[in-house]
Amino acid sequence: MNLAARQQDNADNSFADADREAVYRAIFTRRDVRSQFRDGEIGDAVLARLLAAAHHAPSVGFMQPWNFIVIRDMARRRAVRDLFLAARQQELPHMAEDRQALYRQLKLEGICESALNLCITCDRRRSADSPLGRWHNPQMDLYSTVCAVQNFWLAARAEGIGVGWVSILDAEALKRLLEIPDPVAPVAYLCVGHVSEFARRPDLEQARWRGRLPLGDLIMSETYGGEGEETLKAAAAGNQVP
Repeated sequence: MNLAARQQDNADNSFADADREAVYRAIFTRRDVRSQFRDGEIGDAVLARLLAAAHHAPSVGFMQPWNFIVIRDMARRRAVRDLFLAARQQELPHMAEDRQALYRQLKLEGICESALNLCITCDRRRSADSPLGRWHNPQMDLYSTVCAVQNFWLAARAEGIGVGWVSILDAEALKRLLEIPDPVAPVAYLCVGHVSEFARRPDLEQARWRGRLPLGDLIMSETYGGEGEETLKAAAAGNQVP
């Protein structure tokens, strides 16, 4: 895939209409997949494309702090699922009592049902020789790694591959299980696989855990809480995906 060699179709450097719409479609139809995984392996060629997309994420100081641990072994995945179950039990008492019943019903992982798991890590040593972009904000390596996660996720949607981010995990226990050294931080544990469908709306929205906030309510002018930008807010309302 030599997309870099393609010429822009428009004089203003914008994509052709079909290409632009495809980008927005990937963004708006991406889902955090939990229960729609089906049988079928992901070929190495497809997985390599997804990882290449992740590797081309922006990174502060061009540090590229990420690594990608591909996890196929079912015994190891069951061990990760045990970590999830333990962490979920620890999280439950901190929920409001009127939400605990709904929380118990939610499907929050597909660790063993997906084709493979992927742990994306951040090697915090990788930019040790340069403070560029991190001197005032040393968390930028972590933020850069999250950009790689998003690239992977959007590319996966374009390939018809589902991705679910399992965040309910004890990071230190996960590091021990995956033999991740101390200077390296696990950022995302992903379940990856073919799916029967992509839900029309996010699972948590469908379960009435929380609805999508109106974009116009989140736009401010000049300062936090600043009033204004009414024309922009109206345009944002027109672009809210139902």
